[in-house]
Amino acid sequence: MENNVFEQLAKKYDTEERMELANVIVKEVKAEIQNSKSKSLLDYGSGTGLIGLELSDLVDSVLLVDSSEQMLKVAQAKITHRGITNANVLYSDFTKEIPELKADIILMSLVLLHIPDTKKILQALFHILNDGGKLVIIDFDKNDKISHPKVHNGFSHAELKEILAEVGFKSSDVKTFYHGKQIFMKQDASMFISSSMKE
Repeated sequence: MENNVFEQLAKKYDTEERMELANVIVKEVKAEIQNSKSKSLLDYGSGTGLIGLELSDLVDSVLLVDSSEQMLKVAQAKITHRGITNANVLYSDFTKEIPELKADIILMSLVLLHIPDTKKILQALFHILNDGGKLVIIDFDKNDKISHPKVHNGFSHAELKEILAEVGFKSSDVKTFYHGKQIFMKQDASMFISSSMKE
């Protein structure tokens, strides 16, 4: 993960396009995590909290985790400014070290594509989830128009389900929910939501 790229992006990260896309994602995730008032939510790769902070009223607590300190500074400023009392930030990279944490719901929105070893990060998240917990992934469907040395070109539903099963998730549901213009490296693309249970 080239942190410095995200460090430099942090202050200008919340562009109109990103916020529009975040609103679409938030709506989808809200439907997925309703009735979770007593649950803890961990937003992995949270960036500036565009998604995670919008879910804070649906859960007991939100932990925004990111490997960019600058992104988290922006997120922390939002938490303070908006007086959100049940949200915290944590500077961490689970691909390097897994902290002693537990969560009922883990959200990873448009993050998996940046992580080279898909299985390794899913194992880390599985480890952190409480039994009965849920992993929600939002990412792009596989897109052959995209080729980048540092980014997966999306994921096929079948492949992702296979890796989730290998890691130990009992049931995974994956569905495409949005098609957008130029949302993935300036290409038209579709996003999926995946929901997996740890039993």
